[in-house]
Amino acid sequence: MNDTEETVTPGTTDVPADAGQGWHTPVPAGHAALGLLDAAAVRRHAAALMARIEAGESEHFTWQSERLLPTAQYVAETIRHNYPDLQVPYHSRWRHFEAGGVDRWAALAARAGLQAMEDADRLERARVRIDLVIPSVLLDAGAGPDWRYHDAATGQTLARSEGLGVASLQLFTEGAFSADPARAPLRSDGVALVAITPERIARTFQVGAANPLVGLAGRAELLRRLGEVMQATPAVFGQPARLGHLLDYLLARIPAGSRQIDASEVLRTLLLALGPVWPGRVALDGVSLGDCWVHPGAPQGLMPFHKLTQWLTYSLLEALEDAGLEVTGLDALTGLPEYRNGGLLLDMGLLAARDADFHQRPLRVDDPAVIEWRAATVVALDHIAALVRSELGLSAEAFPLARVLEGGTWSAGRRIAAQKRQGGGPPVSIDSDGTVF
Repeated sequence: MNDTEETVTPGTTDVPADAGQGWHTPVPAGHAALGLLDAAAVRRHAAALMARIEAGESEHFTWQSERLLPTAQYVAETIRHNYPDLQVPYHSRWRHFEAGGVDRWAALAARAGLQAMEDADRLERARVRIDLVIPSVLLDAGAGPDWRYHDAATGQTLARSEGLGVASLQLFTEGAFSADPARAPLRSDGVALVAITPERIARTFQVGAANPLVGLAGRAELLRRLGEVMQATPAVFGQPARLGHLLDYLLARIPAGSRQIDASEVLRTLLLALGPVWPGRVALDGVSLGDCWVHPGAPQGLMPFHKLTQWLTYSLLEALEDAGLEVTGLDALTGLPEYRNGGLLLDMGLLAARDADFHQRPLRVDDPAVIEWRAATVVALDHIAALVRSELGLSAEAFPLARVLEGGTWSAGRRIAAQKRQGGGPPVSIDSDGTVF
């Protein structure tokens, strides 16, 4: 890149002259990758693949539209059961920290003296929340059916996402992500993350021969890459690099006098800043596209999902609100194409595999059938959300997709899985490296 080439800075329409400084991978204005690095691209490309399914042109699936309303009614029933007052929180990592009805974050914040409400304290508390939640989300890919985490503080034994959430909170509390764990344990610094090992994660996550965790090495590598990218992106994460400095970057992008930030801007920032973290993925002219896969039926032959980055955006909402910001435009984000939401479609008969082998054989994340399944999930979740709101008598403003997911489709996917299969596993088997599902 030459010194005069324009570059894009997330969250702005202007192009500052120094926008390329301090970024791991500066993205030139007009770069083709920019059209794939947002939630609108996820919906647009998913709609194209979904149109093929609905038209009967898919080799892998048929769409059973008569099952759409019963599926939405099942989700609405699940919401009423989980939240009789319909006061549903955001779908985010923070719910997993509350597994078993214990608010572990609140307890940690109280012990650490983070509860004071002065502005300076609120900002630092929000930074700590960001320090916690980003690596926790990156550690959140499917654990597999056999892993369990015993939470000594509560006596609970937790599996899957709840277990991963509580284990990652413990790892953070121990100072595993801090460059100075003795004096400042509740931080996530680039120096510490670069040095993380599978063995360090395994120790806190209680991994062993009798308690295997899927994708352990991939999780450690993802955190190491996170540390490297942070250190190479001081524009966002500062020097020395700390994840919590993301808050300061976002605050600096907000117009003077405003306390609002758009969810799409948060997502775009994360996609550009953290895109180089993802391993072995599709790149376009030197820019990593992250959770984006090749499919001949998709526009440009590419199907972006950005599942973990969108999950991270959802999981940052409470931290940003804690800092006094109002996050707008939540429904610009898509539903999350993962095995609970996607499993709901299959288990309710809304999406039907043409080949029964789809439910039997181990599937790779780049399998065309998996890509189509995930694309159909994105589109179906929008349809289901609209019908669920109608069932509940709520508006989109009062009940954004982030609440529909939590109440919601994710819970309903887990509920129907438990009814269908012993152990409640998903209806498909994904060969995951710990960085997608």
